[in-house]
Amino acid sequence: MNLFRNVVFVAAIAGLVAGVVLACMQAYATVPLILKAEVYEQAGGGHHHDHGAAPATTETGAVSTAAPAGNAMSSAAPAAEAAAPAAEDEGWAPADGLERFAFSVLANIVTGIGFALVLVAVSEFAGGVGNWRQGVFWGLAGFAVFTLAPGLGLQPELPAMPAADLLPRQIWWSATVAATAIGLGLIVFRRSLPLTILAVLLIVAPHIVGAPQPDSFETPIPEGLHHQFVVAVTVTNLVFWLVLGAVVGVVRGRFTGTATSLRDSFA
Repeated sequence: MNLFRNVVFVAAIAGLVAGVVLACMQAYATVPLILKAEVYEQAGGGHHHDHGAAPATTETGAVSTAAPAGNAMSSAAPAAEAAAPAAEDEGWAPADGLERFAFSVLANIVTGIGFALVLVAVSEFAGGVGNWRQGVFWGLAGFAVFTLAPGLGLQPELPAMPAADLLPRQIWWSATVAATAIGLGLIVFRRSLPLTILAVLLIVAPHIVGAPQPDSFETPIPEGLHHQFVVAVTVTNLVFWLVLGAVVGVVRGRFTGTATSLRDSFA
């Protein structure tokens, strides 16, 4: 129980810091691009991306089931009777401005704590993160596993962009994350030629199979805007993982001192 408490404590601090940093970066780097995409979506005259059936990839890499705000309305004015039920189906959403930013911060903190729990738990099996420099390398590994590798097949999507069905995308994303994590682990911690070859095969296998693709790639979103969004999401996630790993190293080193394991600390 003591080890579990220590892992949760380190992960909570790291997730809090990294989540706030990510939310601030998103406010300046990705949210403006999403708002621009919603303008194109509305100008396009309808839905080009069924968010309910095939959600977009989130900025932290996972497949999201939440539909983004600002869905496009049909170019034809709906009847009053049809408009009322549609408005009721939209449900509650945070208001633009401070409220929306606050909920974004909260969501990113929860996500950061979750990823930090994974990072701390896995790193403890390898002896733990001794300092912020080691934490940065663990953060790079997390970025490669959860953002870079899945992003090669499932790029972050803006509103009105087409996507394949949700279930196949979730399966491919999960398989890619698992294969990449196992492959990197074999390369770093085993260092034998047969296992290295197996690791490389595991890492490239999901990309040989290929990610699920939509039936049509038609979208009103300009290619340049999507490219900017992909770059912004990738960079913000890179910073997120670097901060997460570094803070894990700092917090763990600060409270463990010379201890080699969290099991021996916080006594």
